[in-house]
Amino acid sequence: MANLAQENQLYEENYKITGINSEKYDRVSRLSCTSTDGATAMELDINHELFPCQIGETLHVVLATSLALDGSKDDEKGWRDVAKGPNGGESTLADMFDYVCHGKVYKFEDDEKIQDQMNVYTSFGGLLMALHGPYKKLTSLRVDYVYLLIKK
Repeated sequence: MANLAQENQLYEENYKITGINSEKYDRVSRLSCTSTDGATAMELDINHELFPCQIGETLHVVLATSLALDGSKDDEKGWRDVAKGPNGGESTLADMFDYVCHGKVYKFEDDEKIQDQMNVYTSFGGLLMALHGPYKKLTSLRVDYVYLLIKK
């Protein structure tokens, strides 16, 4: 993934799914995941009809500020309109991933139990993501809106 536009890519990590809870909602599962280096934990709500997952699978996760391959901003377009250009659409980061969401980073907090650790919370239209890990890995997420891009 080194070819991705680095200016808009805030975070990139591989996670192994360690647990799945599908009991609360019909089409939503909460994934519990651990990064491959063991430093970061992620809880993520996904629509399991659109993106079915199993315990033990590895997910490649990227958080970016834009879907444009050149790193340019989306210029106030709706995220669904980014690929709809006058020439039938352009390639975007979304083309390289299986599951894409747009959401708002709404909360940051220091982990009171572990020094130099923090929690970052993001909402993707009601589907939530919580990242727990080292401050140095998560501090770049201090932005308002992000795209979540996932592939297996």
